Amino acid sequence: MSSRRGYPSDLTDAQWDLVKGLLPEPSGGGRPEKHQRREIVNAILYLLRSGCPWRYLPADLPPWQTVYWYFVRWEEAGVTEKLLAALRVKARVAQGREPDPSAGVLDSQSVKGADTVGKGSRGYDAGKKVNGRKRFIVTDTAGMLITVAVLAASWQDRDGGKTALLGMYLTSPVRHVFADQGFAGRFVDWARDTLRTTVEIVRKPAGQRGFAVHPRRWVVERTLAWLTAHRRLARDYERHPEVSEAIIRWAAIIGMLRRITRGQPAQRQLRRTFTWN
Repeated sequence: MSSRRGYPSDLTDAQWDLVKGLLPEPSGGGRPEKHQRREIVNAILYLLRSGCPWRYLPADLPPWQTVYWYFVRWEEAGVTEKLLAALRVKARVAQGREPDPSAGVLDSQSVKGADTVGKGSRGYDAGKKVNGRKRFIVTDTAGMLITVAVLAASWQDRDGGKTALLGMYLTSPVRHVFADQGFAGRFVDWARDTLRTTVEIVRKPAGQRGFAVHPRRWVVERTLAWLTAHRRLARDYERHPEVSEAIIRWAAIIGMLRRITRGQPAQRQLRRTFTWN
């Protein structure tokens, strides 16, 4: 176990036990890896939680070039999708639910884009007055992520929702989705005719003024709020939308890990001890 100074974002022992078996086996003919894979994951989670650039990762974590290399290779191997699927099953079972969800909840979130976001993948959301990108997510009815799609903020909900719904269709058995009024109209017909999926529009109660919690939709809104609690996701910093999607999946993964291990001892890596003279 590393003797480096621990960070609040580090995986606990219980969380690492859930993750390590789902990561690709080391390559190199059995030669020991220079940096522990647990430390690579901890570095990704540090960046996610703190919001720092890759080059600003602390010196007691693996070099940023190494961390980013693993981040890209794991994404190419579909590691975050596999982790999401496996951990969602464990989290649902731990809550007394069926392993696979039967319904989902769709929503979008517009976030400002940093200077690192290129013109080709950003846009302006006139309704929210946001220049950046829009995140489309589908969760199960417990708020756990099923799929995510990141597009320019100029995309209308009914158009961008197709990408998210297609991702859900290809990776889960969900065929009934709840959504808000922004997805009403032709999108509902497209989902029914193309994906054989029912989109149920949850409308505001007549006469509603101000904020109100909507049944069947509050879970996805809560998930979006949890995601933006990670500083790296408070706005979009990634040059490519695919990297944004991967960062969002990592945030959802740590959320599921916390659900599964809630109530277990939070033993983390040992901290250095200092003697003061």
